[in-house]
Amino acid sequence: MEEQKMDRRTDFEEELLPEAFDMQEDYEPEEDAAAAAAAIPGTLYIVATPIGNSRDMSARGIQILTECDIIAAEDTRRSMVLLNKLGIRNRLVSNHKFNEYGKAKYFINELKNGKSVAVITDAGTPCISDPGNELIKAAIEEGIRVIGIPGCCAAVNALSISGFDLSSFLFYGFFPRENPDRRKLLEKLRRGDTKTYAFYESPKRIMDLVDFFLESNADIRLCLCNDMTKLHEMSFRGTPAEVKEQLLAKGNYEKGEYAVILEVNDSYLFRKEEHTVSAEAMLVDAMITGNLSNTKDAIAAVLADENNSYSKNELKTAALSLKKLFS
Repeated sequence: MEEQKMDRRTDFEEELLPEAFDMQEDYEPEEDAAAAAAAIPGTLYIVATPIGNSRDMSARGIQILTECDIIAAEDTRRSMVLLNKLGIRNRLVSNHKFNEYGKAKYFINELKNGKSVAVITDAGTPCISDPGNELIKAAIEEGIRVIGIPGCCAAVNALSISGFDLSSFLFYGFFPRENPDRRKLLEKLRRGDTKTYAFYESPKRIMDLVDFFLESNADIRLCLCNDMTKLHEMSFRGTPAEVKEQLLAKGNYEKGEYAVILEVNDSYLFRKEEHTVSAEAMLVDAMITGNLSNTKDAIAAVLADENNSYSKNELKTAALSLKKLFS
């Protein structure tokens, strides 16, 4: 009877999820998989490393780093700490943002001579706000095989636990430091085709960034992920005001790197249909109601209007049109 139950359950599962059974054919036998994981001469490997917890390093990544001829590391000192934990003894060569242009030629020559090279960064997946792009582009141009060894990525990990709409999202790297650049980017986010954005931020600037959102009256929700995969991992969620309160309650928020996930609320998004009044009309209205004598002041007044949906460049173009009209 028990055997019949098992048979019926298997048939039922196969009927509901045929793709799951088809996928079994895609998995290689253990011996073949091990052979496929071995470092191939003349191949460039892009290897993801843990973002905090060394146990997140994949078995395949460990094998490649063990077997390859050269490891191109963003910071050889930091990488040595991880490699020692993993029991890997291999040749490390620096490949950071200040020397990657010059070092690319060296690595390409080594690859052409049949050496296998693995690129790693301090944490996470190379090229995601980290060095590696120049070497990869050079390798592709030279017809060298490039293989990715997937693993951790701070931005993706933070997105996955944010609880925000991930039907589409954009990654922007580090948020700008200066407020004028921040304002430009915030306006761009409000005009975007997606609601969800991922950024990185330094712990020394995290409170400054939250304060910027507060001062801008940004109608957004945040998910700040700090020290992901580490012992004291924390997430701070809510409006900018709620997140600031949580950071202050934590006390030592200026420690550990942050991944910032931002979701723009629907009411805060700029839509093309919101241009119900022309830019020229808005400028004229601002000049009359504000008793302003020049278009420069009028542009500033319109930009400060919460109901404005025009960019600074659009308003400048409108101001030129007005000047031509009345000249």
